[in-house]
Amino acid sequence: MNETGTRPHSNKTISDVANWAGVSISTVSRVINQSAPVSPELEEKVKTAIVELEYRPQTAARTLAGRKTNTIGLMIAEIGTDFYPIMIAGVEDEARKNKYNLLISVAMDEMAPQEVIPFTLGDNYTDGILAFPASISDAELLRQHSRNFPVVLVQRTSPPGVEIPSVTVENKNSARKMVDHLIEVHGYKRIAFLAGIEEHEDAILREMGFRESLDSHNIQFDPKLKAQGHFQKRESQEAVNLWLQQDVEFDAIFACDDISAIGALSALNQAGVRVPEDVAVVGFDDVEVVRYLSPPLTTVAIPIEELGRIAMRQLLSLIRTGSAEPIIEVETELVIRRSCGCD
Repeated sequence: MNETGTRPHSNKTISDVANWAGVSISTVSRVINQSAPVSPELEEKVKTAIVELEYRPQTAARTLAGRKTNTIGLMIAEIGTDFYPIMIAGVEDEARKNKYNLLISVAMDEMAPQEVIPFTLGDNYTDGILAFPASISDAELLRQHSRNFPVVLVQRTSPPGVEIPSVTVENKNSARKMVDHLIEVHGYKRIAFLAGIEEHEDAILREMGFRESLDSHNIQFDPKLKAQGHFQKRESQEAVNLWLQQDVEFDAIFACDDISAIGALSALNQAGVRVPEDVAVVGFDDVEVVRYLSPPLTTVAIPIEELGRIAMRQLLSLIRTGSAEPIIEVETELVIRRSCGCD
């Protein structure tokens, strides 16, 4: 909104942006081109004006005339140390082969996805976006879809009512197979669950698979055996410590991801609980480090780097042809190691 309370029209000029923000044209130019330092306060005013006015700098006009930026934007909630760096390596390698560069925006708050695509990742500076879980709001995805800006979703599906191409992994059946293994091969019945972030589709589907396996074996779900690990080592470790302090009985732990499983193993080890002799632990993802734990972790393997490559290929197809597969679901594989009790 501007000072009159009306929403500005598009096709505005740099002078309109300067007037809206209350700054000089040269300040707007410095922000757009990043040619000289600007105070954070003024930079925020200019960026807000650009978003509100839907201003398209001349660089975008040249792009529309046929000149591409040859740059891809990645929107991600966090980078972490294991899963996402491997996936980004796959994205980067595929991008480099196709002579594209990458710009990465990290939201750093998985509980509050960004309401707009960051200024430097919009269509003035990139040819398309790969959007990871919890990195951008559904409202902004819908807005970008209506503008025909190329976006491919990774590890999540499209919001209801639209078809934004997505690349996901097979979560529910894989989780069910893992719990089936714990029950059918080892006879575990008190299986604790370390849940992920509630808003993540991966976490939701993995819990669905967990519960379906319990139901199919006539094992009642016990709310005491569920805790939030949030895909984090420390929170998972604290959750297992609390179970132990409260004398909650469990003979196995299914962690929603490998990092949570590592937190669980740490808590059990510190408490003198043997794995797998006393309690089995399994995870999901198969990040490299879990192969070298003691004991090595039984988990569900995701082809993490290939997932990034596939997502990048989808986005390139969308940019070049205007179309891509609506949904690609990447298969996973159970990897049985000693932490579940197998030799």
